[in-house]
Amino acid sequence: MAPSATASESLSPSTTVDTTENNLQPFFVLHRARSRKSEKKPTGTWKTRRRIDLSPSLPKNGENLDAEKAEAWDDCRHVSKRMEAFDDVWSKIKSTIKDVLRDINTNVFNEIHHWVRESFNMITSFAIPTFPEATGSFPMVTDAASKQLFTGLVLTKNMEFVDDLLTFEELGSYLKSQGCHVANLSSLEFSVKNGIGGCLRSLLRQFLMVTLDAADVSILATWYREQGRCNYPVVIIIEDMERCSGSVLSDFILMLSEWVLKIPVVLIMGVATTLDAPKSILQSNALHHLCPCKFILGTPPERMDAVVEAVLVKQCSGFSISHKVAVFLRNYFVSQDGTITSFIRALKIACAQHFFMEPLSFMLWFLLGDDNLMLQGEKCGLSPEMLKHALNLPSYQSYGRNKIAKQHGETLVNGLAELKKLQCQWSIVILCLYEAGKCDKVTLLDLFCEAIDPESFKSRAPDNGGGLENDSGVSSSDCYKHQQYHTTRNSGFICQAVRKLRDLPAVQLRKLLKGWEKYTVNVPQIHDKVKKLLSEMKFEDGKSLGQDLSTISKRHSSRKHLKIEDSKAVNEKAAKLLESMVRNYMQPLECVPFHEIVCFKNVNALQTALIGDPRRRIQVDLLDVRNIIRCSCCISSSNSLLPSMHDSSIMYTLAQEHGDLINLHDWYQSFKSIVICLSNKGKHGSNYSPSLKKRKATTEPAKPSEASIQARFCRAVTELQITGLLRMPSKRRPDYVQRVAFGL
Repeated sequence: MAPSATASESLSPSTTVDTTENNLQPFFVLHRARSRKSEKKPTGTWKTRRRIDLSPSLPKNGENLDAEKAEAWDDCRHVSKRMEAFDDVWSKIKSTIKDVLRDINTNVFNEIHHWVRESFNMITSFAIPTFPEATGSFPMVTDAASKQLFTGLVLTKNMEFVDDLLTFEELGSYLKSQGCHVANLSSLEFSVKNGIGGCLRSLLRQFLMVTLDAADVSILATWYREQGRCNYPVVIIIEDMERCSGSVLSDFILMLSEWVLKIPVVLIMGVATTLDAPKSILQSNALHHLCPCKFILGTPPERMDAVVEAVLVKQCSGFSISHKVAVFLRNYFVSQDGTITSFIRALKIACAQHFFMEPLSFMLWFLLGDDNLMLQGEKCGLSPEMLKHALNLPSYQSYGRNKIAKQHGETLVNGLAELKKLQCQWSIVILCLYEAGKCDKVTLLDLFCEAIDPESFKSRAPDNGGGLENDSGVSSSDCYKHQQYHTTRNSGFICQAVRKLRDLPAVQLRKLLKGWEKYTVNVPQIHDKVKKLLSEMKFEDGKSLGQDLSTISKRHSSRKHLKIEDSKAVNEKAAKLLESMVRNYMQPLECVPFHEIVCFKNVNALQTALIGDPRRRIQVDLLDVRNIIRCSCCISSSNSLLPSMHDSSIMYTLAQEHGDLINLHDWYQSFKSIVICLSNKGKHGSNYSPSLKKRKATTEPAKPSEASIQARFCRAVTELQITGLLRMPSKRRPDYVQRVAFGL
């Protein structure tokens, strides 16, 4: 019950102030935790005052220290350059991925279109209705054979349907380009709530380009017979049949079978698991009307290999990743049930973080050009500080300090030119290995992760200064023993590809060498030796121009045995050549000077961005609010707390001065001193001029009342409780709150 007015007036002013400051009644509004019988008696640790270090960086390792140094050096003038470079690089990667996925499905799309045209011709061969018959309100009465609905079952083999959304969108666009009338329906439109009316309204909306309340299939029939539309089939694509309501989809199929002569509909349904899925979903009467045809899209590993080849191996944009990041992305891809979309999202986050963390990352776009003069410091806008940063990169200090010219600008230009050259050679060797590994079901993603491992390279090739031009030839026994030792002493996907090469039949070996010949055009040292092996194979098959037919007839009896031995000899030479390529040309990017400019290495930052650490992020944001908001008052001040900051941020920063337990009264007094410091500063400044004080009396901020300060304090404590950073007072200690999150 509130005290009476007379009682409050009888108190002296000093007594009132002391009472209001020590009256913590508003704190009881906060929810208390349930009393725990097993709660242990608190020890003396709550008396210890300690500040918890919650810096935004992750556990200190070499990669994070390099990132911190780069951020400390970074100049804000180059942020816009890096963001523009990121937009250009990612748009290039995105368009490349889209083209690759489209090219994978090109053959299947052609087959589907050919089948759609054949189905349309079959439907129109039964009967061609007149315009009054076609626009009538009832279906035509015909035999059962004419009610067959041609249905294409497209097997996607994906656990997550998100990857197939783009596939069916591309399929619809391809069929539209061939003249077909196409509508895409999702599984949400085949729900019990929407019913068959929702499916019809979606069809009318996509074909007629208007929204109609009436769901009548005769409207669609009338539209189809107008303006010469009847010369092309109507294709309805259901993106995920297994997520549709079985009863609604069955009714939809029965309705289409009744109208198939008036509207020659061809149905395409996506199936994720098996081609027998319709039998377990559809009703038997609907299954009788289906005339199915099966199509199979590429598997997720096949599409992943195509994406890795175009983006990471051939490096369409110049952006690359380190070994640890590649292994993390591979594991992330597997844990996400082979979802290409999740891999692309993770790759985009890695690319964005690289441009955010590396000051010289804007130079990545220049590496795509053929003119090395673009890399000159003046044209790239490199300041002396940036050149100094480039020469202080760990990769230059470790690998290239004694190999590249000493002039600063010339060093950077030569180093990036050498990096581009080595990456091109590395890509060629990876593709040659993949051609051999495909025969043994080696995926390119696994091969890529092993090929960019710097530790594997050091054990495989202790002498990195050689090249194929320094070899005495692939037939040298000493060279072969040296290569074989470093290549086969450790098991892995590279060894698996080399071993498979020795066992390939002659036909597959010739096809493989043809692929090598195409890949190695820009490396004459390798290209000449591949051509030599191909010529030897042609000689064995009797296709060489220098062969004498009479000589062949004389040796006909022993030709079979000699051919087997000669074929194995060619296989062995091909394996030696591949080992030589691996030893001399497959140098990982992390072993090349200045690779930090193009290579993202901070796997911890990527893992945090993908998997998430919300509690740490909340703590970091509360303590680092100045760098997030960047208002004028925060920039002008140092690390002192300001009343203009958010109450939760002030409270949590003050909590760093306490231990596991925080005394509510002390916490409140500290918060109050911060909140009212602005009004105190105003008073001190106004004592110098009484006239100025009178003139600005209306503009000075009013001193916050005790009730408003306590209300703000309660709200801030509640917010910290909701975020999981505090535990409310218990019955044993009603004047203390407990911290439940420390330096995570």
